[in-house]
Amino acid sequence: MFSDRERVVYGKNQLAEVICQLRFPTILSISAREPASFQERIRRDFPQYRRLYEQPAPKLSGGPGNFRVEEQKKIVNYQFLSADGLWRVNLTETFVALATTAYVRWEEFAAKLDKLLADFIAEYEPAYFERVGLRFINVISRKSLDLEGIPFRELIQPAFLGLLAEEDVREEGFARYGQDVEMQAAGGVRVKLHVGPGMVKKGNVQDPEVKFILDDDVFMNGKIPMYQCAPALQTVHIQADRLFRAALTDRLHEALEPTPAD
Repeated sequence: MFSDRERVVYGKNQLAEVICQLRFPTILSISAREPASFQERIRRDFPQYRRLYEQPAPKLSGGPGNFRVEEQKKIVNYQFLSADGLWRVNLTETFVALATTAYVRWEEFAAKLDKLLADFIAEYEPAYFERVGLRFINVISRKSLDLEGIPFRELIQPAFLGLLAEEDVREEGFARYGQDVEMQAAGGVRVKLHVGPGMVKKGNVQDPEVKFILDDDVFMNGKIPMYQCAPALQTVHIQADRLFRAALTDRLHEALEPTPAD
């Protein structure tokens, strides 16, 4: 299921968003006051700032006949945006994340991430990371790739299609279809994968084109020391890259305009 082919960069990548999130043991000082000092470290690259409040779902406790619904405290989520709005940093008392809607290649993303993490570690000195993860949200548009009218079974490998891979199945006959998988990969990596056709919104407008969603969350858990963060991310990235390549037929691979990564 994981391809070992040579890594490439796609000229027509179909990434809607790429997110790297690193979780750490709770640092209460982050939510106790606004992160002015941290902002000064990253403000040149991320000049826009806003503070968000998120309400977690209530927690259900107790047993039969004695269930209790416990409201959870609001989470303060500090958000820092690049001037063009294409790159975003999120900071809470339990995680720091870098996200972009303009992903081109891993080396560019990793360089920005390295700088962000150096600033974060210098400012907050986390004991270790509990989770290191990358999420690649691919929204594959046949229209943008000049593949209109081509069935998904000619573009996506059967293991990622399920029933849609059958020759006598009509795509338009499906009201809804998708697969959700959680699995172990090599090197201590875990994968949460969602695949299937779907329609997406542009703002408040529904795009009528049926696209293929390949949303993979690839991560490592455990007590990951600071000095092992970069190797862990590299391992996670390799597995995410191999998983995506394994999902493509040669026809889709070529339509994405691959060039050697090095």
